[in-house]
Amino acid sequence: MNSSKYPLIPSDVSFSAIRAQGAGGQNVNKVSSAIHLRFVIADAQLPGHIQERLLALQDQRISKDGVIIIKAQQYRTQEQNRNDALARLQALIDSVSHDAKTRRASKPTYGSRQRRLAGKTLRGKIKSLRGPVRD
Repeated sequence: MNSSKYPLIPSDVSFSAIRAQGAGGQNVNKVSSAIHLRFVIADAQLPGHIQERLLALQDQRISKDGVIIIKAQQYRTQEQNRNDALARLQALIDSVSHDAKTRRASKPTYGSRQRRLAGKTLRGKIKSLRGPVRD
C-alpha cells in the first residue's frame, strides 16, 4: 500500500470512533463515523532522528506530550476516514524523513556580471543628466 521509506506499523496507531460534526442529517446523530487517530511518537518504531524531527515540528496536531492526534471526518464511513487519517499521518512522517540538500555556494557567471555592470553604467549616465544645465 505505502511506498514510504518509513511505513506505519499498526501496533503504533490507535483509533477511536466518534460522531462527526457538521451537516449530514440524522446520519451524523446516529453513526460514529469520524475517527480519532492517536500516535505516540516516543513509543513508535521509528528511527531516533525521525522522532526528534517530529517532536520539533510546530504543528497543532502534536501535543506537548508528544502525541499526534488526527481527526478524520471527511467521509461517511469509518473505513474511509481511517484510511484518510492514516494517509495524513504517513504524509506527516514523510515530510520530516526527507533530508534537505546542503547548499553549495556558487559564483555569478561572467555574463551576469557584465550585464549588471552595464545596467549600473546606464543608470549612472541617466542620473548624470539630472544635474544643473551648464553653458
